[in-house]
Amino acid sequence: METLRLILRYAHLIGFAVLLGGACVQYVAGRFRINATMAWGAGIQLLTGILLSAPLGRDEADKPDPAKLAVKGVVAVLIGIMVLVPYFRKRKAADGAVVHKGHFIGILVLTLGNAAVATFWR
Repeated sequence: METLRLILRYAHLIGFAVLLGGACVQYVAGRFRINATMAWGAGIQLLTGILLSAPLGRDEADKPDPAKLAVKGVVAVLIGIMVLVPYFRKRKAADGAVVHKGHFIGILVLTLGNAAVATFWR
């Protein structure tokens, strides 16, 4: 079970990198569009986050804090909604769904905030 948990954690980190990398590329280019890379990253993050929150045979000392899981879950759902809804509504566009600058920066802030919760909340 430990190997499965480590594989899920690795996939979760890849999802984070894909989401943040896709967003940073769009931001640096001066375009506020949600592209397929960001959508894949958000999807990977949601799926692996849900699977990582499962007990997977852990003992009591190794279980994550339920409050931390709740905060991360709420933020992850918000990121998922902010990324996936505009993407699937406008995916016919050649270069992604255009969103407002505040919406796009919100995605970046929530993504970095979720990583901060994972890192600093012990």
